[in-house]
Amino acid sequence: MNQLNKGKAKYISVLVSAGLLLMITLYCGAVGSGAMHFHSFLTTDTIPLKTDSAKNKNALAPSASQEPLATTIKKTADTSIVIKKDTLFDFKSSKDSLDAPVIYHADDSMIMDIPEKKIILYGKETRVEYIDNKLVSPRIEFDQRTNLVSAYLVKDSNGNVISFPKFNQGDFKTQSDSIKFNMKTGKGITKGTYTQQDEMFVYGERIKKTDANTFYAYKGRFTTCNLDTPHFSFVSKKIKFINKKMAITGPVHPEFEGVPVPIVLPFGIYPLSQGRHSGILAPTFNANEQLGLALEGLGYYKVINDRWDVVLRGTLYSYGGWTANVSPRYYKRYHYQGNLTVDIQHLRDLDRSGARNFNIRWSHSSDTKARPGVSFNASLNAGSSGFNSAVPNSPQRNFQNILNSSITYSKIWKDKPFNLNISGNHNQNTNTKQFNINLPDIGFNVNTLYPFRRKEVIGSYRWYENIGIALNTNIRSLSTFYDTSGGFFKAFTKNYQWGASHLIPLSLSLPQVGNFQFAPSVSYTEKWYQEKFIRSWDGINKKLDTTISKGFYTAREMSFGMGVSTRIFGLFTFGKKSPVKAIRHELRPQLSASYKPDMNRKFWYSTQVDTFGNVRRYSIHERGVFGPFSEGKFGGLNFVLDNNVQMKVRNRKDTSAGAVKKVTLIDGFSISTSYNFLEDSFQLKPFNINVRTNLFDKISISANALVVPYLTNANGEFIDKLIWNKKILALGKMTSGSIAVQSQFRGGDKKEKLANTNPVLNQVNPYTGMPLDEYQQEAAYISNNPGEYANFNIPWSISFSYSLNYSRVPNGFGTGYTGSVSQNVTWSGTLNLTPRWQIGLNGSYNITNKDLGMISMYLTREMHCWQMAINISPVGKYRSFNISISPKSGLLRDLRINRTRYFYDL
Repeated sequence: MNQLNKGKAKYISVLVSAGLLLMITLYCGAVGSGAMHFHSFLTTDTIPLKTDSAKNKNALAPSASQEPLATTIKKTADTSIVIKKDTLFDFKSSKDSLDAPVIYHADDSMIMDIPEKKIILYGKETRVEYIDNKLVSPRIEFDQRTNLVSAYLVKDSNGNVISFPKFNQGDFKTQSDSIKFNMKTGKGITKGTYTQQDEMFVYGERIKKTDANTFYAYKGRFTTCNLDTPHFSFVSKKIKFINKKMAITGPVHPEFEGVPVPIVLPFGIYPLSQGRHSGILAPTFNANEQLGLALEGLGYYKVINDRWDVVLRGTLYSYGGWTANVSPRYYKRYHYQGNLTVDIQHLRDLDRSGARNFNIRWSHSSDTKARPGVSFNASLNAGSSGFNSAVPNSPQRNFQNILNSSITYSKIWKDKPFNLNISGNHNQNTNTKQFNINLPDIGFNVNTLYPFRRKEVIGSYRWYENIGIALNTNIRSLSTFYDTSGGFFKAFTKNYQWGASHLIPLSLSLPQVGNFQFAPSVSYTEKWYQEKFIRSWDGINKKLDTTISKGFYTAREMSFGMGVSTRIFGLFTFGKKSPVKAIRHELRPQLSASYKPDMNRKFWYSTQVDTFGNVRRYSIHERGVFGPFSEGKFGGLNFVLDNNVQMKVRNRKDTSAGAVKKVTLIDGFSISTSYNFLEDSFQLKPFNINVRTNLFDKISISANALVVPYLTNANGEFIDKLIWNKKILALGKMTSGSIAVQSQFRGGDKKEKLANTNPVLNQVNPYTGMPLDEYQQEAAYISNNPGEYANFNIPWSISFSYSLNYSRVPNGFGTGYTGSVSQNVTWSGTLNLTPRWQIGLNGSYNITNKDLGMISMYLTREMHCWQMAINISPVGKYRSFNISISPKSGLLRDLRINRTRYFYDL
């Protein structure tokens, strides 16, 4: 029977195809450009009318002066032919005809029922396309009388679904058990339908589509979980969806794992539109031991125009405190973007009146495409010294005691050797309440010029043509004061200082001589000062007096030098059976001779500083912004020796012959010093030692030390006697040094990345072009990279760092020096308890002060479309507990359960 149906379908298809082919051939011949007159002879009646013979004779006998026949036909109509219309294409459209052709395809077979005017298509990928409608289903029926297209799912002999009907119309896409669709009106009804609206997944027992943008769902549910049986959903008997705009429901209640929750809302409105829209920002409930219960983050988002928007937020506390936040943002594509945040605190607790603080943050960046060569960037963070420590429920921010700001404008002239840089910088210590402000800081540089070079060069440059000169000018203003002094601008102007530095280096590039590279140099430096600062001992009152003379003062210095450098390689090889193939040692020595005349001795003086008669030397420019020049002349040698050690070993991961890999044993080990032949004492300068390595690509080690090669007296002061007079093998006395060790170990795939909780900055909304606010950034980052907050592919990880700092400082009694040591260790680790549970620990400890820093622990649970995190800070000045459960989708970011308790010690 199936073969008979296929035969009938094939026979009917052949007849229909033959008829269509004939009609298309006739039509193409009628309109083809290659048959200009064929249309006239085929579709006109050629029977001539009865006419007067004389007239016909005159018409058919042209004189010599007449034009050819073809030309005559173009100018005058032939009245001997009566034109009649061909009725082949003269027809009226049927009322039930469609507006466009229907394209269909059947994988298996097609049945055409002519009496019933139906077509039935079979096949797994059977499809029908009409305008922007596309239907794919294993079985499709088309009724020409009603213009209805019906599609059904098909099951195999075991009852398993072979394929579901899928319907697409523009942005509207569905998958259903059955579909009925009117191709003329665009309306339809489906059963057991799944569809998606942006992040929202919708299921309806029955869905009715009334037009291209509106459809209704009966007994529907919607969720952001993409599983067939979602972990959670909102269920309503009646739902109306307006595509890309909103969803409106009747009474709605949530379900978790199919279990209804007895919380019913009378109606619901859910935005589905993309882009920016003004509206209310939902708050969260919180608690604080000192401030009381809190309604946190209640606000309003306002779209001002295409380039500006603003976020207004506030928090109310039950003890009477409040905070306010205003955050306008601006963005112009290919030009600039930025945001400004103003925070105000007015806190109140039960024991005291509370704190009143403010904080201002401004971020701005310009696009170099707007003005090539010109850039303007700003990063401002300033405010009251007590702001960070008073931020509720934020232990990390409570420990931030340094605020920094920077505003920079730079310009590079095209095809010119000049560049300009103007900046303003701010540094604030919230513990000491000290402000350091540089405003302005101007830098003007001229790149190296070669004044002796020819405009047209033939051959190579002569030696003197490589003489270059440059200019580096810096003008800096500085003001240092304390927040407790009162009157910000008054304190700023009172302590305002300025200075300038000009450096003119002369260089000469010489060709390499054998294995040596020579580099002569000459430099001239000049500094400008605004004051003289002189100390003097008052013998009567036994105190140290100071005198400040305002004015414009200058000082200058010159130096001359010649440097030579080379590279020396040493190689030690091992036997063929040894896993170590070779060790290579590279030495990079640099030796330079320099001379600096004493041009600043007149600016130095000696004075008594205490009642013991101790004398110190000072410069009258010691308080200058750029500092004073050193006294004395220098004529000596500068020496630097850097080392690098590498090892070649057999690569165990590569079994091919000769497969080796490089292992760096010492990245760098350098020693530098200088010797001044012109000084009468302390001619050998301290040794500066630096070591850095990364052992086995696992342990990073860096160390540095400053060693003075002289003996000391009873008070710990250095005397002009080299230490080798008594200790031959000693290098000297270390006055400062540090060691830092870092390492990280983990299990699982080494290509996996550890969790990175740093927020993503400068994200841009793809629909509006505006930067995302912090909530949108967090939601987008979690949605796009959920594994980076808790990477469950790494079963365990541990990282630690250790630092040791040493400095030799006076003991405070004038009788000697003492060593100051500071040791700190920090650690962090993660452990997967199960494939979906992870625990983590972070902390720090000051070994010197035996002080335990902030310890934080977290427990996170991967729940597919939800996330849960428990954060605990049990020790330290700031202690807190937080548990949060929320969907990953940014659309439902305000739908969360949050519980926070916060404690701190006064």
